[in-house]
Amino acid sequence: MSTTVKNEALPQADVKPCTVKRLSDHQQQDAVHAAVAINPLNASLVKPVPSNGSPHPVPMMAIMQIGKRWDAQHRTFTVSFQGDKRRDLQDRIISHMNAWNKTCGITFKHAGSGIGQVRISFGPGGYWSYVGTDIMLVDKHEPTMNLEGFSMDISEDEYKRVVRHETGHTLGFEHEHMRKELVSRIDPKEAYTYFWNNQGWDRATVDAQVLTPLDQTSTMGTPPDDTSIMCYQLPGEIMKDGVGIPGGKDINPTDYAFAGRMYPKTAAKAATPPGTRGIAQPAAMAGPAGPGVNGQHFSMDLLDEFNQATLI
Repeated sequence: MSTTVKNEALPQADVKPCTVKRLSDHQQQDAVHAAVAINPLNASLVKPVPSNGSPHPVPMMAIMQIGKRWDAQHRTFTVSFQGDKRRDLQDRIISHMNAWNKTCGITFKHAGSGIGQVRISFGPGGYWSYVGTDIMLVDKHEPTMNLEGFSMDISEDEYKRVVRHETGHTLGFEHEHMRKELVSRIDPKEAYTYFWNNQGWDRATVDAQVLTPLDQTSTMGTPPDDTSIMCYQLPGEIMKDGVGIPGGKDINPTDYAFAGRMYPKTAAKAATPPGTRGIAQPAAMAGPAGPGVNGQHFSMDLLDEFNQATLI
């Protein structure tokens, strides 16, 4: 059962929240093809993509949230780093990424001198990651995750809170605080003011990162969990009832159970998961994949290459 706390659990202004990175509008068709090719079950949740370039921007929720899941086969993702060559820092980050492996069949290992499937930078822009299968479409010279300013001096608690959260996005998990039941408790006016004052976020960013609830069909059977590692801390001052959301500081038992359900360690080596044969092709899949912009172009060759590199 999830819990709520009074204002003593508020995040401090210097605590950086995560922002989810989205592919460009021009890459969304490729993203759909990649997601469904990796895991046919993703097809059942493909939704039309709102344009991000319209005169009235709509927060972009591309493929619905479990529509970016990997399949249930065991995978090992290689990890490379941009901007910091210290091996002790890199090893520490990877060890926290592998905390998820306690229950799930996905692991992470150092790419050595090569370019990883997961690429981590340390530059400005805060903490962010692409979600799930979207990382296949990110240009191989660009990061898929950013950990601004991370160093060996960062506390172990912050490694748990941030690195494990961002790795959850790489696994295909969206933000828990965007569940409808939690979003409905937020006062939008207060949220716009708070995130502008503390994070410099404009209204469109707050809409996209905080106020747009996940589609109900995209949540797979677990009740809202405001202590999940995938949940922001939210202060009482932006909540209609004045009661803050504590947010997750580490992977909790519900997170571990969910990861094990999505990516079981005893996964079968089936190319097509049971029950997926005969799935109707969604409208978003019609026609050939369009060219990627500033990123990979999806093709079966790209999929084969990715599978050969990650499947174990």
